[in-house]
Amino acid sequence: MFARRHLVKCGSLAVVILATAQAAGAQEDKTSLFKVITVKDEIVIGLTTDELKALGGTDASAVAHALAQKGDMPVWQYNVHRAQNGELQQAPTQRSG
Repeated sequence: MFARRHLVKCGSLAVVILATAQAAGAQEDKTSLFKVITVKDEIVIGLTTDELKALGGTDASAVAHALAQKGDMPVWQYNVHRAQNGELQQAPTQRSG
C-alpha cells in the first residue's frame, strides 16, 4: 500500500510520487519503491537507503525535491513479475533516467 503522496512541478510537467518501502530480496539493504506518475507515464522506481540519504532524506519528499531540482536522476525501474513459486513480486527490470 502506498503511504505518502507528493506532487512536484518539473518544468511544465506535474509529477505525483507515491512511496512505499519493501525489502530488496534477501539483501539486508532495503529498497524503497516510489510510483512516479506523469502526464505520459506511470512507473515504479526503486532507491536504496544509501541513494535516498544522498538525496537528503528517506521518503517521497526527498525524491520529489531531487526531481524538482535536477529534473532527472538515474534509478532502477521496477515491474511486477511472477516468482518461481508463482507469487507476484516487484523486481528491477532496467536502469532508467
